[in-house]
Amino acid sequence: MWIGILEVELETWSIRMLREEVAKRSNCNPNSVNLICAGKILKDGDGQHNLTQLGIKNNAKILATRICVEQGKAIKQEIMAEEEHSHKLARVKAAAIAVAKRHVDDLLPIENFTTEVEGQMGKKIKLASETDHQRAIMTGLVLEANGKRLIRQGKYKDALEVLSMAEETFSLCDDSDTLELIDIIPIMQINMVWCYFMMQDISSLSEAGKLLAKAREGLEDAYGKHALRARLLKSGCFLELAWHLRLELLEGVVAYYSGQLDTAREALLSAQAKFEKLQVSDEDLSLVMSMGFTKCDAKRALKMNLQNIQAAVNFLIEENAEKDQKQKERESEIRKQKPVDLQRLNELESVGFEKDIAAEALRRNGNVFQKALNDLTHPETFSALQAYIESEKGKIVEEIRTSAALAATEADPNIIQFETMGGRMTTARVSRVTDANMQREVNPSGGASSSSSSLPPQINAFVCDLQDPSNKSEAQKRDVEMEDELSADIAESSDALADYDIEVDIEGAAITEYLSLVETAAGGRRKEEEENYSVE
Repeated sequence: MWIGILEVELETWSIRMLREEVAKRSNCNPNSVNLICAGKILKDGDGQHNLTQLGIKNNAKILATRICVEQGKAIKQEIMAEEEHSHKLARVKAAAIAVAKRHVDDLLPIENFTTEVEGQMGKKIKLASETDHQRAIMTGLVLEANGKRLIRQGKYKDALEVLSMAEETFSLCDDSDTLELIDIIPIMQINMVWCYFMMQDISSLSEAGKLLAKAREGLEDAYGKHALRARLLKSGCFLELAWHLRLELLEGVVAYYSGQLDTAREALLSAQAKFEKLQVSDEDLSLVMSMGFTKCDAKRALKMNLQNIQAAVNFLIEENAEKDQKQKERESEIRKQKPVDLQRLNELESVGFEKDIAAEALRRNGNVFQKALNDLTHPETFSALQAYIESEKGKIVEEIRTSAALAATEADPNIIQFETMGGRMTTARVSRVTDANMQREVNPSGGASSSSSSLPPQINAFVCDLQDPSNKSEAQKRDVEMEDELSADIAESSDALADYDIEVDIEGAAITEYLSLVETAAGGRRKEEEENYSVE
C-alpha cells in the first residue's frame, strides 16, 4: 500500500474520493482499500457528506490496508446491511410515534385502529391527561408489541433494540401511577434479558441483572406480594406463573455466571417447580376440549388454573362472556361513528331541536330515531349532549387560534381581520365549521366546501387538514408500510391473555441444563476446598 502525505480539500472531498485516490496511488482496485481513522472504518455512505462533516481534521492520520476483493465485498455488504438495519429501526420508531400521535389526537377511525390499556380487573385505564404522556405510553406500547413479534420470529437482536427503544419511551412518561397498574414494563424487561439469553450474550450479564431486579420489583408492584393481588382479582387464577418461571430461570443463569452457585440453585429449583405446574396432561386436555372449547383455549385455561378442570372450565366461560361484552361495546362504538342519517336529522330539526345537538344524538344511537328522541327529551341526557357540543366548539376555537399563530409570515388581510375582530370573528368561525362538519357527516359527497369557502385561505387549509388526516404535505408523508406492520402487531396483541400463555419448553430444557452445570461447578468447588483443607 502507498504511504505518504495526501493533501486534499476537506470541505469538498468525500470518503469515496479519498479511497479512489489512495487506490490510484497504490495501483489497486478501490474496493480492495480499507480506510481506518480514529479506530473507525470509514464508509462511503451516500457521498453527500464531506470529510469535515465526518470529523476528519487537518493532519489526521488514516490507516490504509489492502484486502482481497471478496473480503472487500463482504465488508461492504456487512456495512450496507448494518446501515439498512439502522434505517429500519429509525422507521420503526418514527412510525410508532406517528401512529401513537394520531391515536392520541383521535385522528384514527375506531374501526381501523384503537389501543386501550386495561388494569388487572380488565377495566380500561385512563391515561394521563397530558398529551405528551399519552403519546409516550402509546408509542411504548406500539414498540413493545413489535418487539414481541420479533421475539416470536427468533430475531432477538432486532427485538432487543426495539424493546430498548420502548423502555426509553416509557421512561419519558411521568405518569408512574398508571404504569404501576400494568405489567407491560416488567414483562418487557424480562423479554429483553431473554433476548440476551437466546443470543448467548454473556458479556451483558451486569445489564441483565439490573433489568431482572427492576422486573421483579415491577411484577410485585403490579401483582402484589407473592402475586396475592392478582390471585384475588382473577379468582385464584395463576396468569403470571409462566413469567415468574422465565424470570427465575434468567436470575439463576445470571447468578451461575456470576459465581453465586447457591443463589443460582435456589432460583433454578424454584423455576423447575413452576415448570412442572405448567405441564398439562393429555387426559385433562381432552376432557376440557370435549366440552366444546378449542385445544388452544383448553390448554391455556388448564395451565393458568394448575390443571384444576372445574376452575379451568369456569375460567373459559367467564372469558368468553367478557369477550362477547367487549365485542358488543366495540360494535356500539363503531355504530356511533357512522354518518348521520339526513332524513332523521331533518325530522328532529322540524320539531325544534338544534341541528348539531340532534345530529350528535343520532350519532350516539346509531341513527335509531326513537332512541335519539328519548335522549333529546330527557333533561339529563339532553344536558350531557349540550355540554359535549359546547366542548367540541371550544376545541375548534383553540385550533383556530393555534392555526392563526402558525400562519404564513407574510401579513394577510384576512388573518389581520381575524386577529383584530377577536371574539366576534371566532364565534362566526365556530358556527361555520360546525355546520361544515355536520354537512360532511350527513352528506359525505361533499357539502362542506361551500360552508367554509369564506374562510381565510390559511385557516381553510388548516381545517381541511383536520378533516382529512391523510392530506399531508410531501415532507409529512406517512410510512404506510411500516405503520401497517406495527398496527398488525397490535392486532395480534388484542388477546390480553396471549401474553401470559407462553410456551415454556425452551425454559424447561434450560433449567435442566443449568442445574446440571451448577451441580458440576459446586462439586468441583467442594473438591477444591477439600484438597486445600488436606494440604493445610
